[in-house]
Amino acid sequence: MNKIYLDYNASTPVDSLVKKVMVDAMELYGNPSSNHWAGVQSQQVIQGAREQVANLLGCSPSQIVFTSGGTESNNLALIGVFQALRSKGNHIITTQIEHPSILNVCKYLETQGARVTYVEVDRFGRVSPEHIDREITDQTILISVMHANNEVGTIQPIKEIGQIANLREITLHTDAAQSVGKIPTRVDDMQVDFLSIAGHKLYAPKGIGALYVRDRAKLSPILHGAGHEGGIRPGTENIVQIAALGKACEIAEWRINEQDQIRELTNYLWNELQIAFGNRVVRNGHPIERLPNTLNVSFVGRKGFEILNNMPEIAASAGSACHSGSTTISPVLKAMRIDPEIALGSIRFSLGCATTQDEIDNVVEWLEQSI
Repeated sequence: MNKIYLDYNASTPVDSLVKKVMVDAMELYGNPSSNHWAGVQSQQVIQGAREQVANLLGCSPSQIVFTSGGTESNNLALIGVFQALRSKGNHIITTQIEHPSILNVCKYLETQGARVTYVEVDRFGRVSPEHIDREITDQTILISVMHANNEVGTIQPIKEIGQIANLREITLHTDAAQSVGKIPTRVDDMQVDFLSIAGHKLYAPKGIGALYVRDRAKLSPILHGAGHEGGIRPGTENIVQIAALGKACEIAEWRINEQDQIRELTNYLWNELQIAFGNRVVRNGHPIERLPNTLNVSFVGRKGFEILNNMPEIAASAGSACHSGSTTISPVLKAMRIDPEIALGSIRFSLGCATTQDEIDNVVEWLEQSI
């Protein structure tokens, strides 16, 4: 079977250069907290990786906190800020289309006394900065808006939201798991106080991530132990994974130009689908302000998961699922107010650095045969 992988937003393969760095780091057994020669070697690897991540984000290495992944980074940002600023207020603003590692944390914080506003998005999945501004009260302590949506690829106006947050002196967090390595994510340009990274979205392994923390930002640790990671995230550092994330971020800096080629392939896929299916296929998400690798389309009158089940050689994600005989659609598409008959037929194709035009041609051909 000729298998084709078009699910890079779910997870990426580990880059060969990243694998090499991991193998080298496995030779380091000294505890980074130790002051002897073995510990110093480990410290140097961690510091080098911290600089690599910081270079990609345009910040100081001291502002990078290593975590176990995007979910922990999001939890640390939201819970940590709420705990640190609880005496100032209890109001949090987010959107209806955030990742579950944001939405479920907000639901948890509501049980701890938080009041959360879930702002609507338009039919393209984009939030209005003016709407965010209108929801701010004297009790608002945190705004959390993802940089780019994982399902439809829509990029949010984070810079404009950052300007509002700075003017109103409110902490701003962005979940940038899907955008880091695909589009520019310079923290000063976006004016964010916190930014979350997930390693396995940019060709590093699963189980490693980072949180950017601006110096002025208030944050309480959610884990308690020794003083690792500036006292914010205790626990002996995972040297192998940290080295991997650092290398992946270094590669992302000089691979950013590849995104133009990926964007061309994504556009090629959309054009070929239009030729093959005409008005039986529609695009979900913003037509311009979107990730270069992401195409979410709906096949009208069909169910996305059934289409993919009929083509096991293609790895992609459906926007609907069948649970115990009942079909549900993606909460993101529901929040975008996509017609249920259209949302049921949605499939997300997310391309990567190894995707070829021949693969795209094969996918379109198989879709024609299946549908």
